[in-house]
Amino acid sequence: MNEISFEELLKWPKGSYQLIDIRDEGLVLYGMIPGAVHISMEELEDEGGQKLGTIPKEKKLVFYCQIGRKSLELDEYNALEDRECYSMEGGYMAYIRSGLKAETDTGEKQKKAEESIRKKFHKQLFSPFARACKAYQLVNEGDHIAVCISGGKDSMLMAKLFQEIQRHRKVSFDLTFLVMDPGYNKENRELIESNAKALGIPVSIFESDIFDAVDTIDKSPCYICARMRRGYLYSKAKELGCNKIALGHHYDDVIETILMGMLHGGQIQTMMPKLHSTNFEGMEIIRPLYFIRESDICAWRDYNDLHFLQCACHFTDTCTTCHEDGTTSSKRLETKKLIAELKKDNPFIESNIFKSVENVNLDTVIEYKKGGVRHSFLEDY
Repeated sequence: MNEISFEELLKWPKGSYQLIDIRDEGLVLYGMIPGAVHISMEELEDEGGQKLGTIPKEKKLVFYCQIGRKSLELDEYNALEDRECYSMEGGYMAYIRSGLKAETDTGEKQKKAEESIRKKFHKQLFSPFARACKAYQLVNEGDHIAVCISGGKDSMLMAKLFQEIQRHRKVSFDLTFLVMDPGYNKENRELIESNAKALGIPVSIFESDIFDAVDTIDKSPCYICARMRRGYLYSKAKELGCNKIALGHHYDDVIETILMGMLHGGQIQTMMPKLHSTNFEGMEIIRPLYFIRESDICAWRDYNDLHFLQCACHFTDTCTTCHEDGTTSSKRLETKKLIAELKKDNPFIESNIFKSVENVNLDTVIEYKKGGVRHSFLEDY
């Protein structure tokens, strides 16, 4: 399939082509190129003929994936016969980079992003952030918090919310905005640095060779990568004198984890709002986005016309942000879809899943573990 750059594409007459996003739904949630339609690779194979049939024959078809690799492999699809097709060089990331080159740093992005947190999205973002900090005692006097920034929408918003709550001066604490480069390519690192600069986040970047280290691992590379990244972050945060690490997991992550534990792990557990490190004495993990909905984070991102890094690992260009449990995008996306389907009949399904781990009745539990020790209801029967 022929390649075309995004810059060359802009020179074509408007209306002479149709952009087609072939990424999985997990990546599409992070944004699409304006004017594009989404047809997954599975749909191209199964029913692409039907969807493509709605696009006039005279229009050129320009396919894009995340980094321009998978869109080059579409030649064998029968649905594309007799159509003039192209693969967009560099994929969605090339589109993002072209926007960064065109931007000039005037401070307007930072002003708009901060203003939107204080006004338009105060109820959806700042209020639940502050509520989680208070309810779970996440921020205390004298804390030095390492705000861990992956480059995605969640961690970038978390950084801005920490700046906002620090501005209120109700509690005195220090912040270090910590970015670990596990082996990003030049463009992805530039995207993180550019977004941080535009949003007024003074990041501290340190490097590691994690991507290279897990490149040769066949079994559970995402899990091992996630655990290694956590270890590096702990070590660096401790070296910098931090006593807490803040991670950007939100409300939807919590309820998906609860359901995934039951369906795929055969256990009832949750993603805790804070916990002590078992390997680094005196260090805590905190999750201040615990009450914030992902849809509200996306709304804030889109309102401010922000484009963030999602995943830049070596294994796949359709991988969503790695979670601490090493789960893949397909398993998490499957759970997200299940919750959405259940919500059609029960609008309270999400809050009920969340409340289920706040309302555990041990009198009706057959067995449970406490401190690693298993207990049975027969002990007190």
